[in-house]
Amino acid sequence: MSAPKELRVSKDRRTLTVTYHDHDPFDLSAELLRVASPSAEVQGHSPEQRVTVPGKRNVAISTIEPVGNYAVRIVFDDGHSTGIFTWNYLHRLGHEKDAVWSDYLASLEAKGLSRD
Repeated sequence: MSAPKELRVSKDRRTLTVTYHDHDPFDLSAELLRVASPSAEVQGHSPEQRVTVPGKRNVAISTIEPVGNYAVRIVFDDGHSTGIFTWNYLHRLGHEKDAVWSDYLASLEAKGLSRD
């Protein structure tokens, strides 16, 4: 997967718009990016270790830093900064964001956790 044509953070820092050359732009909320961070802290080292991260409804993107020619590191205003978002991962999130979001909400509910 090649690099996106553009990454744009909204003025309120709560949405990342990703534009690839081959399709329309898609918006990813800062909350979705934070709770689906590809970091070991969130994903664990196996599916059984995946962590459901509550309380991120109001998280914002502080900065985006390039990582080589294949990814970006997104730094969030809650201090989380260990996720490396590859071009492939961002592309997949853009295409699967509804399913990822539904799974996240179901996991919160099953564990008695809240977005707030």
